[in-house]
Amino acid sequence: MTALVIAEHDNASLKGSTLNTVTAAAQCGGDVHVLVAGHNAGAAAEAASKIAGVAKVLVADAAQFADGLAENVAEQVLALASGYSHILAPATAYGKNILPRVAAKLDVGQISEIIKVDSPDTFERPIYAGNAIATVQSADPVKVITVRTTGFDAAATGGSAAVENVTPAGDFGKSSFVSRELAKSDRPELTAAKIIVSGGRGMGSGDNFKLLEPLADKLGAAMGASRAAVDAGFVPNDWQVGQTGKIVAPQLYIAVGISGAIQHLAGMKDSKTIVAINKDPEAPIFSVADYGIVGDLFEVVPQLVSELG
Repeated sequence: MTALVIAEHDNASLKGSTLNTVTAAAQCGGDVHVLVAGHNAGAAAEAASKIAGVAKVLVADAAQFADGLAENVAEQVLALASGYSHILAPATAYGKNILPRVAAKLDVGQISEIIKVDSPDTFERPIYAGNAIATVQSADPVKVITVRTTGFDAAATGGSAAVENVTPAGDFGKSSFVSRELAKSDRPELTAAKIIVSGGRGMGSGDNFKLLEPLADKLGAAMGASRAAVDAGFVPNDWQVGQTGKIVAPQLYIAVGISGAIQHLAGMKDSKTIVAINKDPEAPIFSVADYGIVGDLFEVVPQLVSELG
């Protein structure tokens, strides 16, 4: 029994989500192999070889993998699939784009967003916006799994796995890379941040989000938002935290002017410590908060910044 983890990377380095996925793969039992499909991705392959618990790193290096096109990466996974009992990828946009194609071609059911491994064929995953946990048992010969990274600790480094080159699958030819627009920020990346300051519809406007910047600066935090704030055009889409946004689990999550709709709670309730600031004492966000401040955010936030010195 051997598990294959599809590494998420930018050719130069691994994404943190890969480390969480390796942890999930190890809990499935047996050896863990990591596939690095990229172009001039030696640095990413070397990083993968140093992950504790990884027995082998498979490198498929070719120009058609340079931009991580799902069609091409899926073909590479399928070329290797016969040797594995489990195929896993992080439940990020990258993994969610690749694995459904793999599952369909293998004629197996995908098991999505697992948060726990009960046994090699039984897994737990959230349903109904996280209000219930489903236990799923699969009889498929190959388990195709996306991993909710907040459910697993990141694997440690310090390993020394063998690195092996594999024959690259050909260009699938159905898609081509056009362009990529990257949001640039001096703040930490939202899904990897240890502290997040999020604003909701209660902020009132996009300009009012500037009120949160000094707080985020003091804490070295990423900034996020609820779907209501994003839909209102206050902030960009990539700030959205929630069921239809980014799933986060930082050490500290500060929710400002967020009522706590179920879709938002699904994306952040696994945070280690949650602080809520809202003028409505009945706001659902207080049901998951470790600390709550009932008050006007336009008064409380500046006071909090002042106290932080």
